[in-house]
Amino acid sequence: MPSPILKETQILQFRKLLLDWYRANARDLPWRGTREAYHIWVSEIMLQQTKVVAVIAHYHAFLRRFPTLVSLALAPEQDVLATWSGLGYYRRPRMLHKTAQFILREHHGMLPQKAVELRQLPGIGDYTAAAIASIAFGEPVAAIDGNVERVLLRLLGLPEGKSKATMDILRAQAAALLEPREPGDYNQAMMELGATVCLPRAPLCLQCPVRELCKTQGEHATAPRAKMRSREVAYLLATRKRRTMTEVLLAQRPSDAALMADMWELPEVPLEQVADQPVLLRVRHAITNTNYYVCIYPARLRQVQEMEKLKTTHGWVRVSVLNTLALTGLTRKVLQRLDLMAVHMPQLPKRRTASKA
Repeated sequence: MPSPILKETQILQFRKLLLDWYRANARDLPWRGTREAYHIWVSEIMLQQTKVVAVIAHYHAFLRRFPTLVSLALAPEQDVLATWSGLGYYRRPRMLHKTAQFILREHHGMLPQKAVELRQLPGIGDYTAAAIASIAFGEPVAAIDGNVERVLLRLLGLPEGKSKATMDILRAQAAALLEPREPGDYNQAMMELGATVCLPRAPLCLQCPVRELCKTQGEHATAPRAKMRSREVAYLLATRKRRTMTEVLLAQRPSDAALMADMWELPEVPLEQVADQPVLLRVRHAITNTNYYVCIYPARLRQVQEMEKLKTTHGWVRVSVLNTLALTGLTRKVLQRLDLMAVHMPQLPKRRTASKA
C-alpha cells in the first residue's frame, strides 16, 4: 500500500480546515444529524446517481411508508417500487427490499455495525458499508464515493484513473486523512466538499477550505465522456370518466424486461402508427446514457379498444390512486405535466449557519 503523500502536519491541518468548514457551511439535509443505521442506509442508496434535491421528498415519503427495516422487509415489492417511483434506477429499491428481507432473516432485523460485515450483505458495496459504519456506529473507516474520489485526485494532483494502482493510492490517502475521532462527520464533510465546492466542472476553488493544500486547484485531467445517444419514442394517452372519477389506461412492463420490470407506464406505440395523429405533449427524458425524445398522442377509439383486449398487461386506473402504483419516472413526469397527477415540489436544502460564540 502506498505511503501517505501529505506530511503529518498537513494531515492535521487538512482535518481541522475541512471539519471547521463543514460545521459552518454544510447543507441541512434530513439524513444528517441521525445515527439511525437504517435511515442512513436508505439515504445512501437513494443518493446513488441522483441529485440531492430529488432525493429529499422521496426520503421523507419512503420513511413514512417504511419507518423501520422490518416494515420494509415485510412489504410487497410493488409497494416499495411505488414509493420509490420517480427516483429512477429501479434496481436500487428492489435490492434494498431484498437485502432488508435477508437482514430480517439472517441478522434478526439489525444492520451489522462493522464495514467488513456490512460489505457481505447483498447490494451494499465498499462505499455504502463505510458510510453506514462510520456515520451510524463511529467506525474509523474512510468512505470513498465519486465526490470524495474527485477531491482526493485534485488534492494529490493526480489525473482521473480507475487502475488498481490509482485506487490503491486513493484508499491509502483517504485512510491517512480520516479523522478517527469523528469519522462520520469527516466522511460527510468530504462528500459535501465534492458536492458543493469541488465540482466536476468549474470547481469553486476560491471557496475551498483546503485550497492551500491542493496540488491541482482547478479541474483535473479526465477521460472523455461517452456521448449521449438519442431515441424517439411515442406513447398513447387514453382517459375516461367513470361517474365522477377519471381513469387513465396504463400498461405493465414485462417481468423479464431489462429496465423497470413490472412497472406501469403509458402504452408505447410504434412511431409509424401515429404519424398522422396530433401530438398532445413533447417531453425529453434522460435514462443513463440515452436521451429519449418522447411524444404523447391522444389515443383513438380503435387503439383504446385494441388495448382493452390485453387485460393481462393493460388496465384502467383511477387517477386518485396513481401515487400508489409503481410508475416509471417518465410516466410520472408526463401525467404530472398533463395535470393528472399532483406535483410535489421538494424543498431545497439549506446551509447551516455558524453559531456565534
